[in-house]
Amino acid sequence: MRITFCCTGTKAQPWLEGLQAALPGAVVDLWTAGAASADYAVVWAPPQQFFDEQTGLKGIFNIGAGVDALMKLRLPPGVPVVRLDDAGMSVQMAEYVCHAVIRHFREFDGYEADVNAGKWSYRKPRSRADFSVGIMGMGVLGERVAQALQAFELPLRGWSRSPKSLPGVQCFAGEAQFHDFLAATRILVCLLPLTPDTRDIMNRDTLSRLQPDAYVINVARGAHLVDEDLIALIDSGHLAGATLDVFRTEPLPAQHPFWKHPKITVTPHTSARTLREESIVQIAGKIVALERGEPIAGIVNPARGY
Repeated sequence: MRITFCCTGTKAQPWLEGLQAALPGAVVDLWTAGAASADYAVVWAPPQQFFDEQTGLKGIFNIGAGVDALMKLRLPPGVPVVRLDDAGMSVQMAEYVCHAVIRHFREFDGYEADVNAGKWSYRKPRSRADFSVGIMGMGVLGERVAQALQAFELPLRGWSRSPKSLPGVQCFAGEAQFHDFLAATRILVCLLPLTPDTRDIMNRDTLSRLQPDAYVINVARGAHLVDEDLIALIDSGHLAGATLDVFRTEPLPAQHPFWKHPKITVTPHTSARTLREESIVQIAGKIVALERGEPIAGIVNPARGY
């Protein structure tokens, strides 16, 4: 069994060594143009040439939860594409979103600005009932975020493509219930996969349907958000602000208005990073299962794009 590794922008050697240790009977190597045909591929942002040459693959493993970039390529027909189910990302995402939600709800950003100005200030405590959190995308990450947020006793809503049920969360599903979900939301968290249906989903129309003085947290993909619409709605007073971890162009261009907007917090796509050791264990386990003819989780539906 041969496994080839092709991950742009990733230090290859630790992955190669880890995969070799987890699968001692396999040949594990770094892909180069013209390399021998492999049985399985471990990839992140590979070039089209990789798939044009690797025609004998039995499985493609993406070292991340999002596969939108991969879906743009011409992939070998019938070969399963497998995303990471979790591999340590969900707890990181829960940490990030809880921090952003509580920072806004408790007005810690306002206190920080006052302290920097040398001002000792007091703000009236807000009512938790007034700050419902709406999570778009109730997959593995969305459910973990919702579970973590329950500890803070804020009203929780969830919206997904298909119906879901989660204790403590009012769930909405499908296009028919999308506007009701938005109207019930004061803090919006985007955890959707990026597909043709979800691209630009946070635009002037949808964001205007949120409750007045709403707050936006985007930890999914930059293309979910129409940048100029967000800024316009913040400047008009309809939105209170935003915390953004993902952007249409990364790194975020130096002249982009997000950098200096006083009501927008920017972080460098760090909400949930791939943890190598956990990912290797998961990938190796799934390769062994596929070799045995056993079913595995995380296979991407090409029609849905996730």
